[in-house]
Amino acid sequence: MSHTPYSPGTFLFGGDYSPEQWPRETWAEDVALMVRAKVNTATIGVFSWAMLEPREGQYETSWLDEVIDGLDAAGIGFFLATPTASPPPWFTVQHPDALPLRADGTPVLHGSRDAYAISAPAYRDASRRIARFLGERYGKHPRLRGWHIHNEYGTIDFGPHAARAFREWLRRRYGTLDALNAAWYTAFWSQRYGAWDEILPPIQTQYLHNPSQLVDFRRFNSDEMLAAYSEQKDEIRATGSTAPMTTNFMLPTWNHLEQWSWSEAQDFVSLDHYLDTDGPDGETHVAYGSDLARSWSGGPWVLMEQNATGIRVGDRTVVKEPERMIRNSIGYIARGSQSSLFFQWRASAAGSELWHGALVPHAGPDSRAFEGVVTLGRLLEKISEVAAPPADGVVVESQIAIVWDAEGWWSMDTPHLPNEAVDYSGEVRAAHRALWRAGHTVDFVRPGADASSYRMLVVSALYAITSETVQWLEDYVRAGGDLVVTFASGLADENQRIVAGGYPGMLRDLLGVRTEQIFPRAEGEIVTIGGGMECSSWTELLRVEAAEVVARYESGNLAGMPAVTRRDLGSGTVTYVSAKLVQESLDGFLADLASRAGVVPVLEGASALGVEAVRRRGAGGEYLFLLHHGHRAVQIDGAGVDLLSGEADRILLEPGQVAVIRESSRSWSISESPARS
Repeated sequence: MSHTPYSPGTFLFGGDYSPEQWPRETWAEDVALMVRAKVNTATIGVFSWAMLEPREGQYETSWLDEVIDGLDAAGIGFFLATPTASPPPWFTVQHPDALPLRADGTPVLHGSRDAYAISAPAYRDASRRIARFLGERYGKHPRLRGWHIHNEYGTIDFGPHAARAFREWLRRRYGTLDALNAAWYTAFWSQRYGAWDEILPPIQTQYLHNPSQLVDFRRFNSDEMLAAYSEQKDEIRATGSTAPMTTNFMLPTWNHLEQWSWSEAQDFVSLDHYLDTDGPDGETHVAYGSDLARSWSGGPWVLMEQNATGIRVGDRTVVKEPERMIRNSIGYIARGSQSSLFFQWRASAAGSELWHGALVPHAGPDSRAFEGVVTLGRLLEKISEVAAPPADGVVVESQIAIVWDAEGWWSMDTPHLPNEAVDYSGEVRAAHRALWRAGHTVDFVRPGADASSYRMLVVSALYAITSETVQWLEDYVRAGGDLVVTFASGLADENQRIVAGGYPGMLRDLLGVRTEQIFPRAEGEIVTIGGGMECSSWTELLRVEAAEVVARYESGNLAGMPAVTRRDLGSGTVTYVSAKLVQESLDGFLADLASRAGVVPVLEGASALGVEAVRRRGAGGEYLFLLHHGHRAVQIDGAGVDLLSGEADRILLEPGQVAVIRESSRSWSISESPARS
């Protein structure tokens, strides 16, 4: 990442503001409440296309002018969105071909959001026009903090416009039909193509799709959406607006973007992040999303959305207590966020997401939830000095990295794998969770990135990889790195072709092992491994060729066979785990490997007491963030002052509380402490 770190001068606080949902008399109250809560940023216009352009080419902005004037008078900045994620009814009536088709041919009609075909010329033209209009009118406003292009790119179209654009993309990628047929292995099932027009998106078919076609279609969609984003960005830049631009990535359940290339095209990375569990693992998830966003950005990033009052779990919304909302918000900031922004400011009175959480809940400002918002605003002001990034170096240090590859996710999404219960994001998240529980901060890296600063590199279930990636991993090990590779990695090349001669074909020589057969396990079946470990879902009949056995299977049909191996290569080592370890076993295993690699936790002993410790670097020094997820009060001794409580050197932390310590030294100890009287 080469762009300048995003540094707004303070932590941005606020969120999506939709005044068009409310009568004008509410707007003055909104601003007054924002001032009370110390809100300094509103994101406006995200879903306002029908209000901004009520008829094609007819723009109405008096309402938005009034809103911006009100924010400006109160000293509140704003992100301005281009509203292209939700075309208005007039557009879809006039341009029905710009509606997306599902894979089964069903049209997606108007009545919700995201009803657009990304490759439709009419949609792209209309998107460019409104982006330019907004740039001309507001692009130089002094309160404009940045441009929020579109919202959560990810609508997939399988219609005729997508088919045309997909073929053009394939021509550029492969050049000739012979090259495409070879890459897609179309000799199978008589799929060989004799003309480009014969190729379709992977629409509904009789049985299994060609996995090479599926992954290429995912690649195409990421590139096509990036082109649409770039067009809007170019239109706004052409108006003379110099405000930074972003679009919000989305996690955790769906992933249609190749984030590394997208990050390079943005001025800063932003993320919408919603917890998917109400249990303690939600705290791990905050760290996971933060570490990904910081890694994609290469430094500070922006949390564009989170939920202030709820966690959606299955078919119900669990209350997110104010204390947790505050702790999570500080957790994102600890790991590099420059903001604590939410969706949305005021809870909607009706509409599709009327039960979505908000900073001002349905109960209004006279509520415990809003008082928590006021408290968060006060705390963010207290730690504002942390926001300025360091003059050089990283914002959060890590000695461990995990490989993140969106194409790896897409490859594992292809059907008919040995065990489809295994998924890429779940395995990457499990590795991150294990290292989080051991008290380590983690970066993510793309294949081929400079990994020389990391003592340990983890590759989790990276099913399809390139020969360049194999060489990159070997170079890392030979130079002295400790590499950990888990099951389901390197089974195929980038065209989803299995490499014959034994698994994992792409990595066989590097690992010094050869798997003869994969043994998926039934749901709930547990197999034991030496060292007190357990595994499930996936095991392998492994033959050691140039490695040593670290642990063997102890139960089941593979009892006595190798399960975990290690190979010394050059100045480093590579460890292979042929089974899906259950989380508790993975926790201990990766913690031991990190220790073996010489990696120490941020604060020794903190994780055992339920305290998450993260060190963030800033222009004014180093700051130790402590987030207490445990159940007993703790005492931290060292040299520094807590910006929140004012306590110095000896800091007491109750369960649920947070501390942000301006350090005079990195030497700290932590222990249990009696609760405050």
